[in-house]
Amino acid sequence: MARGHVTNLSQSHAPSGGVQCAKKHCRLQMYLAVAATAFSLQCQQSAIACNSVREYESNQTFPLAAEDVNVTFEDQQKINKFARNTSRITELKEEIEVKKKQLQNLEDACDDIMLADDDCLMIPYQIGDVFISHSQEETQEMLEEAKKNLQEEIDALESRVESIQRVLADLKVQLYAKFGSNINLEADES
Repeated sequence: MARGHVTNLSQSHAPSGGVQCAKKHCRLQMYLAVAATAFSLQCQQSAIACNSVREYESNQTFPLAAEDVNVTFEDQQKINKFARNTSRITELKEEIEVKKKQLQNLEDACDDIMLADDDCLMIPYQIGDVFISHSQEETQEMLEEAKKNLQEEIDALESRVESIQRVLADLKVQLYAKFGSNINLEADES
């Protein structure tokens, strides 16, 4: 066939042209049949998937929507206060742990100094960024004073934690009384 020549499938002028057209027509029908089969398989798979989803959804029991409760400005303030206090109590507990570790370090240092045999030994004691050498007795006194101050700080922090826990308990009672199971005020264990 010459370039630019258009062949009409219904009219073939040459016997070889008719055979070529018939072959092209057969190939086209075959491609269409393959495409139709593939499309049919996709439709069947989609139908199976849709039926599976419908079957899954019909077997599920979804909880009914919780009873609508009006949240007032005062309720929102209580919820915010609860959240702030919960965050603060977490920070305080972390600070207490750090101070307890420092106290343990001071107690270990006191024990090590008591075990030292040499009374003439000068022991460096850190004050700020500087180490100052003191006698064993002076260092022991300074460590005891530091332990006492640190224990007072820990006691003060623990009393703050207890007072915040009382506030949280009071807020829990108020919020659970109004919202019931619609609110979760329990701390996550993660």
